Parts: sequence; C-alpha cells; structure tokens
Amino acid sequence: MISIIVAVANNNVIGKDNKLIWHLPADMKFFKEKTTGHCVITGRKNYESIPEKFRPLPNRTNIVITRQKDYVAPGAIIVDSIEKALLTAKNTGDTEIFIIGGGEIYKQSLHFADRVYLTQINHSFEGDAFFPELLNLEWKLTSKVEGKTDDNNKYPHSFFTYEKIA
Repeated sequence: MISIIVAVANNNVIGKDNKLIWHLPADMKFFKEKTTGHCVITGRKNYESIPEKFRPLPNRTNIVITRQKDYVAPGAIIVDSIEKALLTAKNTGDTEIFIIGGGEIYKQSLHFADRVYLTQINHSFEGDAFFPELLNLEWKLTSKVEGKTDDNNKYPHSFFTYEKIA
C-alpha cells in the first residue's frame, strides 16, 4: 500500500518558503499516528524543512529523494528518484509506505498512490507550494472525520481518506 499524507489549505497551499504555514497540533498527532513504524518518503527540501531536532523522523524509516550526489542526512536513506525510494521502502517489507511531500514529490508520485490521507484546513493561506488536484473520477472518499477547533487548533479542519478507484 502506497499512501500520500498531506495537510492542505482551501486554496491547495501546503507551504511557503519551505515551511509549514499553520500550527495545527491535531494534524501533527494524526501524521505521527499514521506514519510511526512505517517508511516515509520525502524530497530533500521537505526533509530540510523538518526541525533539525526531529530529523530523521523517529520510529520511521526515512527515505530522502535528491539529485545531489553528495547529500548527507544521518539516519536517513538517500536515493535519487521516486521509483528508487518506493523500491527501497518495499524491500523493507513495510505494509504501508507514506509519501510525505513536498509539492513536487506529491505531483510526481500521485499516480503511484493507492490512498490519500488529506487534512483539509478550512482557511486560505498565501504560499508557494501546492498539492495537485485529486480527480474525483480516480478517487473515492472512504472516510471523513471532523477535527475539533480549540485554543491549540484554531483552524477548522477535517481528516479525509481517499482510495484509488481500480
């Protein structure tokens, strides 16, 4: 199973200046619960956007895609393509592999995905990284859970799960 996990604003923004724009602890908790114990595949820029104290993401096999031949990320596996990342992850025996971004990696890997976990943040943000449109013909909504807005999670949000239609 190849899954994409992403948080998206109303206008499909996922980030700006290689940073997450919003603070939404409920989404971070969801991300951690889903990905812990699994392989996570990320692009170099997205990997570098993770605060250094959390790199590599703990209790996960971190696979970083970059064309930089001398790139070093202690504790992570470095590959130069999405295909090699997926093969590396499959060779671990993992039952669910997660693609965690960024924008270009999502765009290039959407056709490989079987499932998309999408946190919809009901707010628009200015950004420079976007998630591609999911075509309704290819994806079926299988789950929707409303998130709770509170002092720590000030943006209304929902957790959606989509499965690729065979």
